[in-house]
Amino acid sequence: MKLKAILAIAGALVLLLFVCAYTVDETEQVVVTRFDKVQRTETTPGLKFKIPVIEKALVFPKNLQEWDGDPGQIPTRDKTYIWVNTFARWKIVDPVTFFKSVGYVNRAQQRLDEIIDPTVRNFITSNRLIEAVRNSNRELDTFEDLGDGIQEEPQNDKPARFSQVFIGRDKIDSGILNQAKPKLAPFGIELVEVKIKRVNYVEEVRKSVYDRMIAERKQIAQKFRSEGKGEAQKILGEKERELKRIESEAYRTAQEVKGKADAESTRLYAESYGLDPEFYSFVKTLEVYNDALSRNSSLVLSTDSEIFKYMKGYEGKSSVSP
Repeated sequence: MKLKAILAIAGALVLLLFVCAYTVDETEQVVVTRFDKVQRTETTPGLKFKIPVIEKALVFPKNLQEWDGDPGQIPTRDKTYIWVNTFARWKIVDPVTFFKSVGYVNRAQQRLDEIIDPTVRNFITSNRLIEAVRNSNRELDTFEDLGDGIQEEPQNDKPARFSQVFIGRDKIDSGILNQAKPKLAPFGIELVEVKIKRVNYVEEVRKSVYDRMIAERKQIAQKFRSEGKGEAQKILGEKERELKRIESEAYRTAQEVKGKADAESTRLYAESYGLDPEFYSFVKTLEVYNDALSRNSSLVLSTDSEIFKYMKGYEGKSSVSP
């Protein structure tokens, strides 16, 4: 009997300890309530105790929490409808205030929706489309969209007036954060970060935007093709010029070699014929006969002609009449 009583008492103590004790994790903070009234908060990790049945330990996260907004269709200041998807990071910094004003974590999502979504809409509708998608006036290698289907290519490294970025996407994100953060402070919530996750055109204008992008890329491709053809013609022109230069130098070298050869030949002929001038005269005269006369040639010359001094008294088929 004593053993059973001891076991019963031990079991009751264990059950009481199980009901009274709770642990606080490093990523958690606990609000202890008594009849729905806050008694104390526990923020340091470890084993804690509470009065069973009377007190309740409400656990709230201490680390960053996610908020992912629903994509919505919002018009920009230049009347362009876009889909905007945002996300945020937040945390509970005052669990007592959070419990009194919100109650539970799943209800906090609704509070965030009610505050962040209108703030995002306000900033998008107050700025042009280019402000929501760009951060700087860095020069683009494409045509700038000026709105209403009008496009202009930046010139002289200076963006067009309608394409200049005065605020930028980062400052819009910062503006949304700064405007929504004070509104969440009364709920014990600190808004840490708000970012625009995605911006896209609505379905009605997406096709026309894609068609414009395709036409723009075709213009750029044609520009590259024209530049390539111009470069090819330039290379061909340089090739032709270089070819003519090589041919000219080769012709000049050939003429120089030929001239030197003719000079050497003339010199050798002169030296050879200089040994016997009479024989040289005879040979050259025969060459003249060969070039000027044929079998059917007829000449009327004086008997005193010097050219036919070697043919006096010659009788052949050629007819020479004195």
